[in-house]
Amino acid sequence: MNSKRKKIIILDDDGTNLTVARNTLSGGYDVLPILSCAMLPRILEKIKPSLILLDIEMPDMSGYDVIKQLKADQKTRNIPVIFLTGRIDPESEIKGLSLGAVDYITKPFSPALLRQRVDLHLLVDEQRTQLMEYADGLERMVDDKTKTILDLQNAILQTVAELVESRDHITGGHIERTQKYLHMLVDILIRHDIYTKEISAWDVDLFVMSSQLHDVGKISISDGVLMKHGTLTAPEFEEMKKHTTYGIDIIRKIGERTRENDFLKYAQILAGTHHERWDGKGYPAGLCGEDIPLQGRLMAIADVYDALTNARPYKRVYTHAEALAIMSGEMKGHFDPKIMEVFLKYEDEFGGVRGSTPRDGI
Repeated sequence: MNSKRKKIIILDDDGTNLTVARNTLSGGYDVLPILSCAMLPRILEKIKPSLILLDIEMPDMSGYDVIKQLKADQKTRNIPVIFLTGRIDPESEIKGLSLGAVDYITKPFSPALLRQRVDLHLLVDEQRTQLMEYADGLERMVDDKTKTILDLQNAILQTVAELVESRDHITGGHIERTQKYLHMLVDILIRHDIYTKEISAWDVDLFVMSSQLHDVGKISISDGVLMKHGTLTAPEFEEMKKHTTYGIDIIRKIGERTRENDFLKYAQILAGTHHERWDGKGYPAGLCGEDIPLQGRLMAIADVYDALTNARPYKRVYTHAEALAIMSGEMKGHFDPKIMEVFLKYEDEFGGVRGSTPRDGI
C-alpha cells in the first residue's frame, strides 16, 4: 500500500460488490476489501483507515453491530462509516445514521455516485480535523487565527452543503443564492430600521454562513421521496417535513465534536424554523408570528423565492413576476409582513441575483 494515500476498508460478504467498489476507488485510494466481520479487528490493529464502507446484512454479524463496536472503541470511534445496503426503507437509513454512520448508499450503487460520496466525506473529515486542531490552539493564537478558523468553518459548511445538493440534483446553486438573498434582506432591514435591535446582537457573517446548513436534514430523507417527480403523497410529505428535525439533530451532533460552534447555533435555528409560517400553519413546531425566530422568518422568504424560481421535480420554473405574485397572494400568510414589504419594495435587486428570466413552462 502507498503510505501517502488514504486507506479505505470495504466490508461486504458479496465478492461482486467488493470488486466493483475496489475498482471504483482504487485510482485515488488504497482499498482493502474484507469478506468477513471477524477479520476487521485484526486489520484495524495494523492500519487505521480514513473511511469504512460497511454492508448491513452479513452472515456473521450485522453492520449495525459492527458500527456499535467501532463507536465504542476510542481508537476507531472517529473513523467515518458509510453503509452500503440493499435496504431502501427510511427506517433503516435513520437507524444507520443514528448509530453514527455519515451516509447511507443503496445497492446496486452507481460507481460515480460512490466515488463522489467517498470524496466528499473524506474532505469533510479532513477539514473537521483541521478545524479541531486550529480550535485547540485558539487561546494562544486568537488574533491571527480567527480568519483561518472562519475560513475552515465555511469550507466545512460548503462541503456539507455540496453533499446535500449531490443527493438533490435539482437544487444546484440554491445554497449560494439563498445566502445572497439573506445578506440583502438583512442590509435592507437595517437601512430601514426594521428589527435592528435584534439584528445588532447577531454576527451577521456567521448567520449568513450558517444558512448553508438549512437543508442539511435532507441527507436523512430517502432518495425515493427526495427526488420524486410529481406531487408527494401525504405520507411522503410527512417524511419530507422531517428534514427540519433531522437537520436540528445533525447540527447538534456536529456541535458536540468541536469547541468553536457559535455558527452552528444559527444553523440549528435556520434548519428547524425555515418552514414555520407567520400564520402558524407551518412545521415542525407550528410557531406563529414573532414566536418564530427572526432568522427563520428571513430564511423562509429566501428559501421559497428560490424554490419558486428554479427547477423542482414537482413543479415548473416560475418567472420572477409569477413568484412575487404567488408569495404576496396565495402564500401571503407564510411570511412576516414587515420583511415581505421590503422584499417586494426591492424585488428588482432580488430578481437580479437569480439571473435571466426563465421561459414559462420549463
